[in-house]
Amino acid sequence: MLHDHKIDSVSFGLLRGRYPRLHGKNARRGMHGYGDDIRVVVLRTDQGAEGFGICPRGPLPDIAGKRVSDLFDPAEGVLELQYMGYDFALHDLAGNILGISVARMINPAAKPFAKVYDGAIYMNDIIPEHAPWGTERVVREAVDDYEIGHRTFKIKIGRGNQWMAPEAGIARDVEVTRAMEEALPGCLLMVDGNDGFTPESMIEYLRRVDCPLYWIEEPFREKEEDNRILRAYLDKERPNTMIADGESRPDIPQLLALGEAALVNVLQPDIAGYGFTAWRKLIKECAARGILASPHAWGDVIKTQYCAHLTAAYPHLIPYVEAVLGTTEGVIDAEYRLENGVLTLPKKPGFGLTLEWMRPEAGN
Repeated sequence: MLHDHKIDSVSFGLLRGRYPRLHGKNARRGMHGYGDDIRVVVLRTDQGAEGFGICPRGPLPDIAGKRVSDLFDPAEGVLELQYMGYDFALHDLAGNILGISVARMINPAAKPFAKVYDGAIYMNDIIPEHAPWGTERVVREAVDDYEIGHRTFKIKIGRGNQWMAPEAGIARDVEVTRAMEEALPGCLLMVDGNDGFTPESMIEYLRRVDCPLYWIEEPFREKEEDNRILRAYLDKERPNTMIADGESRPDIPQLLALGEAALVNVLQPDIAGYGFTAWRKLIKECAARGILASPHAWGDVIKTQYCAHLTAAYPHLIPYVEAVLGTTEGVIDAEYRLENGVLTLPKKPGFGLTLEWMRPEAGN
């Protein structure tokens, strides 16, 4: 069927991602704001099929007139490196042509849902600088997210990296974590250090927190010696707590080696920065090595929706995926439904998203 379709038009535009509240600081970065612009590309074929997806900034190679089958294989994804900028749009287009979801394209036995965690618990206790909101604000925001359907929460820690004195920062990290556990009984907690710790400071935080933690994300820049120190402590004191890493500037061979040595348990390259087609290959390498995965999704709601399809196809390898709160202006996504920590996928083909409008790029 893909062979019967040729790319008839390619158009680019901008969408706007909107968070429902201000997202403040993490261990390394200042204010995250209320959302950013998202560049998308829309592909239409001579047979009337359409697909769209996020794409990188800058020029992409011309694909007008090419057969979809020359660009994309449902069993693998995008066929040539030069066309990877169309990765998400081609997955969506192929699913729409074939009449199946991307999840089922990858795995015919895919589940219709994905387990997600709330990734929006930022350091809103320390903003604004002139009158910080305090720990109660972070807890209230988490409770709000519980009310909309979340049951697993990832807490930003690492205040002592640059925003507070080291000792005061760890003390506040501990205070927030304990307050979250008290406010959300029965919920699963994770923490994210955004590379703001050393092995020693992370272990100190863990010694002072008696809360169960599902995983520790990005405690420090991944390094075998440092990971070995932390893993040894966890094996002794918290054997059920995993280390998740690889979101930022991933070195894939290094991550796979750390994974094989059980020094990183969950691999997290970003779904957009690394790529959907690349992830389809990487997830198989993870399976062969007994490593879990959770593609990083932060930044845009639509990235969570992309990740959900990969998760639904490989639920035994991707235990949870990051949920970005908010909306994507111009996109209808109402069939994605969150309830009790589970995101139900649409029954529609492709990624199950409808593009209503997009803003033209400057100069277009």
